[in-house]
Amino acid sequence: MALWLFKEEPSAYSFADLQRDGSTLWSGVTNALAQKHLRSVRKGDRIFFYQTGQQKAIVGVMVAAADPVPDPNDDSGQRVVVTVQPLYALKSPVTLAAIKADPAFASWELVKQPRLSVMPVPEKLWERIEKLSNGS
Repeated sequence: MALWLFKEEPSAYSFADLQRDGSTLWSGVTNALAQKHLRSVRKGDRIFFYQTGQQKAIVGVMVAAADPVPDPNDDSGQRVVVTVQPLYALKSPVTLAAIKADPAFASWELVKQPRLSVMPVPEKLWERIEKLSNGS
């Protein structure tokens, strides 16, 4: 099982929307590197939901409900989409400011490539984020 982070603007689609809907097709990813990562997602992988916008923070955990499939809105046939389902909201959001303040995250893509919308999360960083969410 791989670990990922997906970003979304909460005014476009929030974690609360995902919880209400029960699942969604994660689409709209156009960056080549983000698409490369999205193609690597597999059913059962866990995914942090990171909200962009005013409060940049990791707010919840999702699961990939299926492997990637071709994006039905991409006439070129090059992009993929992934169906995700909510697992749980984090106890406390983990802000980008808190992540940037922690030296453990210094080389992570979220800090180094802030515009990337899909990225892997190393297991040690996943565990650190879970601890930060719980106030540890």
